[in-house]
Amino acid sequence: METEDVYSRFVKWLKQSWYGVPQPEEALPLIRARYTEEEAALLTGMPFAPQPLEELAVQKKMAPDRLQEILDHMAQKGLVYRDEKNEVLRYALNDIFFGMRTFGWPGRTDEASRNVAPPANRYWEHGFLDPWKPAREKGLRVLPIQETIEDTRSVLPYEDVVRLLDSFEYFVVTVCPCKHIKNLDPKEPNCPYPAEVCLHFDKLGHYIVDNGLGREITRQEAEEILKKSAEAGLVHGVSNQQEGIDTICNCDPCCCMWFTAFHKLKHDRSLTPSNYRVHTNPEMCLGCGLCVKRCPMKALRLEKHTDAKNKKGIAAVLDPEMCIGCGVCVYKCKSQSLKLEQREVVHEVPRTGRDFAKQFMMDHQAAQAGAKRK
Repeated sequence: METEDVYSRFVKWLKQSWYGVPQPEEALPLIRARYTEEEAALLTGMPFAPQPLEELAVQKKMAPDRLQEILDHMAQKGLVYRDEKNEVLRYALNDIFFGMRTFGWPGRTDEASRNVAPPANRYWEHGFLDPWKPAREKGLRVLPIQETIEDTRSVLPYEDVVRLLDSFEYFVVTVCPCKHIKNLDPKEPNCPYPAEVCLHFDKLGHYIVDNGLGREITRQEAEEILKKSAEAGLVHGVSNQQEGIDTICNCDPCCCMWFTAFHKLKHDRSLTPSNYRVHTNPEMCLGCGLCVKRCPMKALRLEKHTDAKNKKGIAAVLDPEMCIGCGVCVYKCKSQSLKLEQREVVHEVPRTGRDFAKQFMMDHQAAQAGAKRK
């Protein structure tokens, strides 16, 4: 079978996943760089939900020991998911969305990784993020920096970082895939923000560590990474659901896929906002402009203000529609003139991952139906 036929068949199979393959002609250079011809051929037809090794061996007409050896190698590349349930070894094919993340997590800089980065970066902005444009719930939701909330008594459990950390037993850190893909590409400027800042927990964390895609850390180290990220101006982005949370990313405005979608691709949102919004106090504002520089959404600006008491007579003014409630501006405000306050209407976060997926599919299908009517 010719190489192009192998990859075409593989793309056709990947389209069956929940995310599909947006703009497949743009995806092909990435897929050819990421998967060998033999890997693409073997993975075509492999289930997207974990299946026992013995059943997969029958499907692929291979000896279980040989198939396990091959699939274990692919798990270390982040191409397949590997776990054990009731002492039964299981594997699943990672869809293209999850696979983009697993590629960057270990932070590898070998030649193979460098070959993947340029087509990945191109696909990033030419099709990969298209399905998220109509989605009302994004893949990550803003988790406000705890210290920036004015009244912590009103904090909901899924927006309380301390309670979230209390709910986990196993802590892992990886390199941010968004930053790593940019940093590996010689045509892209190096990201100035810290890179090893993506936190993962429990089941997902074990998959990552077991396959060399990240490293285990303590809860204290996780707290230190969150603090370091807040200092650097990164936005905490948590799994967008109330139950089964497995990730807290720390997102930067120059590389993060969600900020890229908003600032470059003109989606109507970046991350799903938190239930908080910045409140400004012009009387206390020093007019230093640090909050304007730190805001990842450009939601703040300095203007002349009648209530400003500083010598310049200027104060920070908020565009409330742009604020995502991250607290990045508040965290470093020397005058304490900024605080996060709960929004008037609390947004109900999807309860489970299944609820999130249903909403995503409904939004995607509605957008497709609307496009056909035009």
